Amino acid sequence: MSRHISQKNNGIGHQPLGLEPVLSEDAYTYGLRSDGGTHGVVHTKPHIVDLILDLAGYCPERNLSALRLLEPSCGEGAFLIHAVERLLKSSKLFKVSSKDLSAAILAFDIDTEHVAESRRKVADLVCQHGVSQDEAVRLAEEWVRQGDFLLGADPGRFDVVVGNPPYIRIEEFSAELQAEYRSRYSTLYDRADLYVAFIERSLRLLNQKGILSFICADRWTLNKYGAPLRRFITDTFHVSTYIDLHQASPFESEVIAYPSIFVIGREDLHSKTLVAKMKSASKEECLSLGKYSREDGDSVEGVQIAFYDSWFIGEDPWVLSSPGQLSVLRDLESKFPLIEDDPYTYIRIGVATGNDSIFIVPKGVEIEADRLVPLVMREDMIDGKVINNFRFIINTFEIDKGVIDLQDYPKLMKYFELHESALKKRHVAKKSEKNWFRTIDRVYPEMVKRPKLLIPDIAGSNEAVFESGHFLPHHNLYYIFSESWDLEVLGGLLSSRVALFFVWSYAVKMRGGYLRFQAQYLRRIRVPSMKSLSGSLQNDIRTAFRQRDFQRLDDLAMRAYGIEELPQFDFVDTRK
Repeated sequence: MSRHISQKNNGIGHQPLGLEPVLSEDAYTYGLRSDGGTHGVVHTKPHIVDLILDLAGYCPERNLSALRLLEPSCGEGAFLIHAVERLLKSSKLFKVSSKDLSAAILAFDIDTEHVAESRRKVADLVCQHGVSQDEAVRLAEEWVRQGDFLLGADPGRFDVVVGNPPYIRIEEFSAELQAEYRSRYSTLYDRADLYVAFIERSLRLLNQKGILSFICADRWTLNKYGAPLRRFITDTFHVSTYIDLHQASPFESEVIAYPSIFVIGREDLHSKTLVAKMKSASKEECLSLGKYSREDGDSVEGVQIAFYDSWFIGEDPWVLSSPGQLSVLRDLESKFPLIEDDPYTYIRIGVATGNDSIFIVPKGVEIEADRLVPLVMREDMIDGKVINNFRFIINTFEIDKGVIDLQDYPKLMKYFELHESALKKRHVAKKSEKNWFRTIDRVYPEMVKRPKLLIPDIAGSNEAVFESGHFLPHHNLYYIFSESWDLEVLGGLLSSRVALFFVWSYAVKMRGGYLRFQAQYLRRIRVPSMKSLSGSLQNDIRTAFRQRDFQRLDDLAMRAYGIEELPQFDFVDTRK
């Protein structure tokens, strides 16, 4: 099952490692809603589950009674039931008594209702295979345990680990529980999702020949918080298979998630890594891929397949483009510096408030003028120009000091008092009750007058816009300022397909072909130094940027980078 976490205040029914005071305040169950919320359960499609078990080698033709399988968060049993079915078929084939299957499977879930439902389904299935009711119930209770997988005692080592770990940001938990998780799992870095810890612990529980086969959101393979997990894997394990499901539908209902399937083991079972991209993840595609032979190179309709001779090193993002695309990317990276290697060029994100409907106000509002800072939002960028819609953000900070004293601003104090209840509900207000009215980010009015390039967060392609120095950017915009670059020349390069190729290679690909243009991906762009560009080339780039002539900018960028062509890559060209 695919899951987020929904909070409950009913305790968790177990007291692992003496942590009851912490856990009783943060009990949770796993479940992902189709709208990205935190209630209900969404099931992985049965043929996807079968593919994951196939990739792990958990097939009834083997003597599965001799193996130990782990499902670290079983929910209502989507993976578990398929694994039990295979185990029972194998036990008949190898003439193994049900009494000897107690240690073959171990599944966890923190929710008592999920555990009860999984046990019921397991017992019913075992009975269908001719086992007595008492024996079936005994096996179900042995196989399915209630408890927090991340905080429980060592359950031993396993030959196979399968499933779909829960998705939720670590900061959603209490400070005490966050600290406990972080103290146990070194890969929980920055704003990591909880699935990172599930992957780390599951890998640590593999025996020497063990295999982990998960379906999971894949942001960790590229972004900042996934770096420690990537290093942990590449230093100790081998990735044998990676399947991109971005364009596919692996769940029974639509969910906001960008999943992949990955198979990881301690031993290098194959000299190369199979990388596949599914078109629909249909039953037919899954059956074909599950039977795919590395030796004879059978083709699989609807699935793009490539082999990587070597995997990535250390914390390097897993750039899962074609070998040809990756070769060009590595060549460009070897020749040109990162955009922020220039010590006078900076990439930043705009200001976040915690409640835009209160902190962003129109012209004429009854608030002291020196508390209002001109703001630009994405919708103010039209045809490459910034339109002044007279929006202002309230500045709750003094320059070179801390949060303002509201007593010094009676008009602002009156305005905030009207919205006090909504403002105090924000996380930032709960952290500092005295400064309940502050914005999440500090506002820097001095940034208004800086010329800058504005880049929207989510877009089909790069849409850099020059802003000559009149506004502070909103948090749905990233911005670049520089003391060494002519920003219109830099903006021209950043608006080209060459710059887009860098972002496309590293960024999370969203459905519909859109990309996240976050700072961590923008910082992956490499550019030639401005000094290396002739005066005439600079002038041509500047002119094409002003005219928003993107085809011309693509050609000029190729000259600037000294390349004749780029490999094809899919993107939605929204530049205008």
